[in-house]
Amino acid sequence: MSDEYAQTPQWFREALAAPVETGKVAVDGADIRFRAWGDPGLPGLVLVHGGAAHSRWWDHIGPQLAGDRRVVALDMSGHGDSDTREHYSLDLWANEVAAVAAASGIEGRPVVVGHSMGGIVAFVAAHLHGDRLAGVQIIDSPIRQRTPEEEAARRKAAFGPKKVYPTREEALARFRFVPPQDAAVPCVREHIAETSLMSVEGGWSWKFDPTMFTRSGGDTLAVAQPRCPIAYFRAQHGIVSDELMAQMRERFGRSAIVTEIPDAGHHTMIDQPLALVTGIRTVLAAWAASS
Repeated sequence: MSDEYAQTPQWFREALAAPVETGKVAVDGADIRFRAWGDPGLPGLVLVHGGAAHSRWWDHIGPQLAGDRRVVALDMSGHGDSDTREHYSLDLWANEVAAVAAASGIEGRPVVVGHSMGGIVAFVAAHLHGDRLAGVQIIDSPIRQRTPEEEAARRKAAFGPKKVYPTREEALARFRFVPPQDAAVPCVREHIAETSLMSVEGGWSWKFDPTMFTRSGGDTLAVAQPRCPIAYFRAQHGIVSDELMAQMRERFGRSAIVTEIPDAGHHTMIDQPLALVTGIRTVLAAWAASS
């Protein structure tokens, strides 16, 4: 057994070894890819990644939630292995989430879990499709017009025209989180970096379309009101200020569950994955008990 393998946590090895299915569904002319764990025909979760991320950010999370559920992670259009579009919007991405939930083997109304920009998409889905959702859980998302990733792209501080690197190793050496986050479970960081690359002419590049940062949807977001239960996980060292958190609490309503994950950065699934899994499970149990 190699030293590197021995240092990899058992829970991580088991999660990546879990059986996974892949599929796709067409939404407004684009094929949307997804990954699924757990048996079809069970109640389920849909996991929604952040900006410039992809479904495989959830590879170590999804299997831990799939014991008695069908858990699905999608690549929104312009991300991962899904198709690109000429124009992106929060409404379209919310429709993709709903379409994947309907086509991926989940029985009944799903719970949507979204991180960062995916949390904004989940919140819009709670407005547009709330009657078809059992609830929405949001992870350190600003629920405002722009996320840090989008702001960085607009300032041209990150996510500019995609570079092509001659070797995979050179590309991996340039992988960075936005906003910056040094703390991470090493095997999680490495897995996300490795699955963020694709082979292109001349070498290797990243699996996202930079034009998706020009997305629209602010009008819907400005008036969005959740029509299903809401839970919110704030990262202790994340991007949400006390003032913004107070504003969001008002939008979520008095029945929303709001809590903080200790010692977590914005990308909570890379530095506090087990605490995040525990939080998601706890909210699911609370909602089940209240119903």
